[in-house]
Amino acid sequence: MSTQAWSNGPLALVRDPSRGAAADLERGLELLRAAAAGELPPTLRLYRPSPTVAFGQRDARLPGFHAASEAARRHGFEPLIRKAGGRAAAYHPGCLIVDHIESHEDAIAGSRVRFGLLGEILAAALRKVGVDAAVGEIPGEYCPGEFSVHGNGAVQIKLVGTAQRVISGAWLFSSVVVVENSEPIRAVLEDTYAALGLSWDPATAGAADDLLPGLTVDEVSDAVVAVYDEAAR
Repeated sequence: MSTQAWSNGPLALVRDPSRGAAADLERGLELLRAAAAGELPPTLRLYRPSPTVAFGQRDARLPGFHAASEAARRHGFEPLIRKAGGRAAAYHPGCLIVDHIESHEDAIAGSRVRFGLLGEILAAALRKVGVDAAVGEIPGEYCPGEFSVHGNGAVQIKLVGTAQRVISGAWLFSSVVVVENSEPIRAVLEDTYAALGLSWDPATAGAADDLLPGLTVDEVSDAVVAVYDEAAR
């Protein structure tokens, strides 16, 4: 039985339009189920999302969840609850969602290794466009994770959050790369985290263009594809 973390080969590329917060997540699950059924080759799906606050399932059980959802709506972000990932994360069209989907005999086997390997691919993509990026959690970050990708500036900021969904026969590794316009993300997180009663440091919320002004989502998207292509050689 193979325990390889991922195929390390060429991926089918899907560039999707956003269909709305809930529909975007459901589309990812549709592709995951198709992979598990043997109907989808290893696939990389890229899209710019609608304004969304994706709450973790633990968030939904907190007394302040309703107030946090209302706060998200006031900021123009649609609240939803995701099955994968930890605490609340916010994203909008200035972000890039990277969904890597593959079938696997034993999808849970290598799941932790994937966090490190695929996190490093995203950090390499940011470095390719000129952003000093590395893998690792930074103190006080929102939706904290051991394999977040952060940017090194005068203040370290979180640039990429990653999550993974595993079902029988396939896995989906989903990443949010915050590229442009960090202020709305920081603002909605401040209000939603306050409502949930969760502490964090708002200075850790940023975007890649805070470190490299003028950087665009399209440039980062092209860099992600290029780094995946290099890894497949």
